Amino acid sequence: MNRIALLLLPVLLLSGCTTLPGGAPGGPSYRVTAEFSDVLDLVPQAAVKVNDVTVGSVDKLSLVGWTARVTLRIDRDVKLPANATAAIRQTSLLGEKFVSLSAPADESPRGVLADGATIPLSRTSRTVEVEEVLAALGMLLSGGGLAQLKTINEELATALSGREDAVTDSLHQLDTFLAGLDAQKAELVRAIDALDRFSAHLAQQRDTIAHALDSLGPGLAVLAQERQQLTGALTALSGLSTVGTRVVNASTEDTLATLRALRPLLDQLVRAGDDLPRALDFLLTYPFPPNAIGAVSGDFVRLHVTLDLNGATILANLLAAPPTPAAAKTPGLPGLPGLPAVPGVTAPLPAPGTAPTPGAGGGTSGGTGGTGCGLLGILTGCQP
Repeated sequence: MNRIALLLLPVLLLSGCTTLPGGAPGGPSYRVTAEFSDVLDLVPQAAVKVNDVTVGSVDKLSLVGWTARVTLRIDRDVKLPANATAAIRQTSLLGEKFVSLSAPADESPRGVLADGATIPLSRTSRTVEVEEVLAALGMLLSGGGLAQLKTINEELATALSGREDAVTDSLHQLDTFLAGLDAQKAELVRAIDALDRFSAHLAQQRDTIAHALDSLGPGLAVLAQERQQLTGALTALSGLSTVGTRVVNASTEDTLATLRALRPLLDQLVRAGDDLPRALDFLLTYPFPPNAIGAVSGDFVRLHVTLDLNGATILANLLAAPPTPAAAKTPGLPGLPGLPAVPGVTAPLPAPGTAPTPGAGGGTSGGTGGTGCGLLGILTGCQP
């Protein structure tokens, strides 16, 4: 009996031995502190892993307020980014907890995690416990809404029974509609942005809009008071339109006859279209021709005149001046020798067979004979 007891004792002692959680083998390392809101049942000497490879262990756990601080001892050869993340995970469904370190998934790695660094709460997390999953499942099964889900499922099946084709067609149309919306996504975004800018502009003009709306009320009240007058005015306008239509219908023939009578006059105006501008041009400069405008300065006409007052010459010019249609009613005047050149005006020529007599009356030589135009004729544009 004693022999049996002695044999069973080592077996019992060995069966009571279990492996304790351990980290990486000892060696040069550096320490990093990670902050967690909940460390579950994490214990010291738990493993620290990177990509499921053990690189260190949990050195100690402490509590600062409502935050748990876990000091990690990591092998010095392991390099991690300064913005690394830490999470408490589980080796299996009922396995031990460990700390998993990794590079951030939502941003680019930067820097190097140095000795004494701290991983803040914003970059730490924990896994969901099996107990939490079972508790949520038990709540759903016991006090949840499974009965209501069954009722909803049965009612949905009843509603769709016999309408499978219509439902399928509706789903196809919905798919086409959503595809169209997706194709016009850029236009929709631009429209929403434009609406946002318009709303912002309206928000800036809120006081002005409020004042306009407040002022609109009295105006509507005045319109309501004048409703009978407005109605009467519109009715009278209808009668005026009737009378106007009757007048137009009655005067149509007379209007057409008047227009037909104006046609010859308009035709003559069209034929005289080229002559009217020239006549108006002369009318604006009457009694001087248009080519004498260059000699007019203000109220004066610039002339350089040399008069030959020799009596014989004057008499010869008066007798030699032939009558012309342009000067039929106005007797010609003596010719003027040495007239200055006027643009568009031809100087008078001496009459045939006459010559100036020098020395008479103190005049100068070089007088001109008579022409078909006197001084008045020259000023009015007569051409000799």
